[in-house]
Amino acid sequence: MEPGNSTRVSEFLLQGFSEDPELQPLIFGLFLSMYLVTVLGNLLIILATISDSHLHTPMYFFLSNLSFVDICFTSTTIPKMLVNIQTQRKTITYTSCITQMCFFFIFVELDNFLLAVMAYDRFLAICHPLHYMVIMNPWICGLLVLVCWILSALHALLQSLMMLQLSFCRNLEIPHFFCERNQVVQLACSDTFFNDMVMYFASVLLGGGPLAGILYSYCKIVSSIRAISSAQGRYKAFSTCASHLSIVSLFYGTGLGVYISSSATRNSHSSATASVMYTVVTPMLNPFIYSLRNKDVKRALRRLFGGQL
Repeated sequence: MEPGNSTRVSEFLLQGFSEDPELQPLIFGLFLSMYLVTVLGNLLIILATISDSHLHTPMYFFLSNLSFVDICFTSTTIPKMLVNIQTQRKTITYTSCITQMCFFFIFVELDNFLLAVMAYDRFLAICHPLHYMVIMNPWICGLLVLVCWILSALHALLQSLMMLQLSFCRNLEIPHFFCERNQVVQLACSDTFFNDMVMYFASVLLGGGPLAGILYSYCKIVSSIRAISSAQGRYKAFSTCASHLSIVSLFYGTGLGVYISSSATRNSHSSATASVMYTVVTPMLNPFIYSLRNKDVKRALRRLFGGQL
């Protein structure tokens, strides 16, 4: 197919979830509510971590960074969708689309890397408790987060540069509520083989690497917990990583579910609906998982609100 003048694309059309006008207020209200809950919930985790000196530990330092990333992650996609519904316009400029994809890659990879770093933190705390504070000193914690940011930014920059090389056809309708990379690539007239190879390689390396690290860490953690003689000791050791394990299961489980649903069906709107799970629902539930299952966070929140919780 000849791209013709399609290399100078000015804007795309985001189709969203439904074209039914009667459903737009419902979709707007639902996503606005979830977005506000996500921002407020994660912001409370950050404020509680900063305000309570008992939470000035590596685990909560990484948790506050994860909460900040989740706010940014959700803010990359949802506000634009809400504006489009409110203004009844579905357009997004070419520059905004590439920018949205870039930030989406940054924050989804940061989630991925930070979950792996948090698993490593739990591995050291449970398997090497005597050396934990020596290894996980503030300088190392800051360095680990910095490396996560650098790797995520480099990956996002690579993916964005690859997208800029594509030429697009006349059909510029994206059957999604944001500029999802795979959906945008399908609109290209030029050869996408190299883009796909880079994406698959990055997914295996940057997605599979942290996941392998998480699985290895938890294999060692389980082995160490089983070696503890008392049941109370085993429960106490496991309770320190239960919240993290729940978030890991939610993040990778929903991500895998989106991948399977995208592969099993050609209905792009079904894929968009499934994407809500890891782009909106997971960041929204993370604060609840940590606050409901963690006594330290609940105590910090009570202090933050003057004992009213």
